Amino acid sequence: MTKKDQKQLKTPYFTKLKEYAESDPTSLDVPGHKLGRLNNELAEYAGHNFLRLDANGPRGLDNMSNPKGVIKEAQSLMAEAFGADRSYFLTNGTTQGILAVIMSACRANEKIIIPRNVHKSVINALILSGAKPIFVKPNIDKTLGIANGVSINAIKRAIDENPDAKVVFVINPTYFGVVSDLKEIVNLAHKKDMKVIVDEAHGGQFYFSKKLPFGAIEAGADVSIVSIHKTVGSLTQSSAILTKGDRVDHNRLQATLNILNSTSPSSLLLASLDVARKDIYFNGNKKINRLINMTEKAREKINQIPGVEAITEDYFKSKGEFGYDNTRIIVKVSDLGITGFEVYNELRDRYNIQLELAETHLILAVLTMGTEEKDLNHFVSSLKKIAKKYLKLNLDPIVQKPVYNEPIYYMRPREAYHAYKKYVSIDEAKDEVAAESIMIYPPGIPVVIPGEVISEEIINDLKDYLKKGSTILSESESGFIKVVDLENTHSEED
Repeated sequence: MTKKDQKQLKTPYFTKLKEYAESDPTSLDVPGHKLGRLNNELAEYAGHNFLRLDANGPRGLDNMSNPKGVIKEAQSLMAEAFGADRSYFLTNGTTQGILAVIMSACRANEKIIIPRNVHKSVINALILSGAKPIFVKPNIDKTLGIANGVSINAIKRAIDENPDAKVVFVINPTYFGVVSDLKEIVNLAHKKDMKVIVDEAHGGQFYFSKKLPFGAIEAGADVSIVSIHKTVGSLTQSSAILTKGDRVDHNRLQATLNILNSTSPSSLLLASLDVARKDIYFNGNKKINRLINMTEKAREKINQIPGVEAITEDYFKSKGEFGYDNTRIIVKVSDLGITGFEVYNELRDRYNIQLELAETHLILAVLTMGTEEKDLNHFVSSLKKIAKKYLKLNLDPIVQKPVYNEPIYYMRPREAYHAYKKYVSIDEAKDEVAAESIMIYPPGIPVVIPGEVISEEIINDLKDYLKKGSTILSESESGFIKVVDLENTHSEED
């Protein structure tokens, strides 16, 4: 066993937390359940030991705002396991990490190059930081109705046209598992002394199998935000920031995290990060490779079912994408004449299968080291029954093309957020400036974000999707849009 392996055997935070719980302290502090001594339904169901571990940072368990003890040691082990220089634990999800990283990397009015199909947390980070977005159009897959990766040419053009940008932000992988040529993106950005920040929410497993794409840190990115809970196995809402190189201002990043952190972070979430890191370090390669073999067999079986199609890596490469994460399964179901939403509901209601999500054309299953072969067998057999049922009805295939409108920039998202607002009907929204984000599923790309002009084309698209019953995410009641009241709003400088 190497010295690195010996170090990775440790779980410093979890070990210290257990020691504290087992010491049976007289609790004259918070939390109010007094380490599980209140006999309620959660304690009865989850077990008293679980609540005994829910401590509130007593002496010896370190402090997230200025870690010097077991949290610092656990974060160092996390960084080492992923090949990073440093890591920061997060107890409010990757959302918290994205907010902190963008706020610390971009000041007001500084440019950040980002793909259009970003998570809403990125838009919120633009509001908080005051940064100016330079949007890059993602590759649109019209067959599946989703947004994929970003092309090197699109990134290069954005960099060349905005040499004063501070950051290039990349989603890698996308929600659906598509990866971009991250090494080349990093190379292009670093030549212009731009930082590369990667939303790697769904890519924590990449670092532990050579059968998967490169992890962001392996590809040379400066910062990656990883949802350890999504694909590695920690508790929901626990994530980590990974950093590499000398382009990261760690003092500013920690200070920003301290603004966003709770002063009472969950010890359970922190402990789960500690043990999940150890598990994937020692067991990840074997278990992930086994998982990939299982998913390949499942895709082959699904592709023998008439009317449905399990999408393969070859499909995405034929579309010009750089690569794909084979630990997830996308199934196109719209040729049956039903939407992915209908299949999603039927799988849950009739077969007790919970999928990750559905879109008009497809369903998505996210698989991890915890997935068992019996899970995939049940999934395949259930799909077979659903396909047989709807093929008999001889329905016409679902046809719905995704839309993408080039945004018209008027003001920064931060300005639009702080501006006076009003609500207008969709029919009256032409040439107004949006004060909210509006997304259509599929493909989940913002039609408009705060600070952009609402064009007639956007209005027509919204009406069309409303008629079709598509899912529209916004902050307004149906048929209305929140816009900037330009008559009462003045542009801000910071």
